[in-house]
Amino acid sequence: MDLATSLRGRKGLVIGIANEQSIATGCARAFRAAGAELAVTYLNDKAEPHVRPIAEALEAPLCLPLDMREPGQLDAVFGAVERLWGGLDFVLHSIAYCPKADLQARLTDCSREGFLEAMDVSVHSFLRVARLAEPLMSQGPFAARSGALLTMSYYGAEKVVEHYNVMGPVKAALEACVRYMAAELGPRNIRVHALSPGPIATRAASGIAHFDALMERARRESPEGRLVTIEEVGAVAAFLASEAASGMTGTVTYVDAGVNIVD
Repeated sequence: MDLATSLRGRKGLVIGIANEQSIATGCARAFRAAGAELAVTYLNDKAEPHVRPIAEALEAPLCLPLDMREPGQLDAVFGAVERLWGGLDFVLHSIAYCPKADLQARLTDCSREGFLEAMDVSVHSFLRVARLAEPLMSQGPFAARSGALLTMSYYGAEKVVEHYNVMGPVKAALEACVRYMAAELGPRNIRVHALSPGPIATRAASGIAHFDALMERARRESPEGRLVTIEEVGAVAAFLASEAASGMTGTVTYVDAGVNIVD
C-alpha cells in the first residue's frame, strides 16, 4: 500500500453503521483495510445485534450506543475515545433522519417539528461531532498530522430530486456547513469533506418514497450504466482520511458513477 494512502497507526470513529448494507460499513471496512484502528457506534438496543458482529470483525475496541437525540451520549462516546487513545485522527459521520410523515410529504407541507428534527440529527449533529473532535485532533502526537471529518450528502442537495423532499434542503445545509467548517478548522490542520454517493439500497434510504424508481433512474442515466457500491464509497472515504488528500478540504466528492454530470 502506498504510504500516502495508508491509515496505519491512525485512529478513527465511525458513526452510522446500522447493518451490513450501510454505507458506513463499507467505509469502516476500507478504513480498517488501510490500517486504521476504529471505534464504532450503534443507534440503540435494537440495532446493537446487527452492529456488534461488524465491530468485532473490524476488531474495534469500542462499540458504543449513540443516539444523537439522547443528551450525553455523544459526550460519552468522545470521552471513551479520549481515554482509550488520547486523541483522534478522523471521524465518519454517516447519519440522517427525518420523521417518515415529513419525509414523504411535500417540502411545503413539512411540519416545523419534523424540519427541526431532520436538521438537528442530520446537520447540527455534525457540528457537535466537530466541536468534540477538534481538541482530540489537536493534541499530542495527533496534532502533527492532519485530522479529517467526513460526512455523507446526496445529489438532492444541489438539484431537485423527485421524492427527496425535505432532505434536499437538509443536505444542502450540511454541504454549506462542510465549507464553513473547513475554513474554520483549517488553521488547526483539520480537513472537512462531504461524500455524495449515488443511491444505494440502505435501511435509511428505504424511507424515501419510490426509492426503487430513483435507483433505476440513476442506473439508466449513469454514464457507466450502473449503481455504485458501499465498497466504492469506502475507498474514497479512506483516501480522504489519508495524507494523500492533505491538499484537499471543503469538498463535496461525488461517488455516483457519473450521475451528477448528466443534465
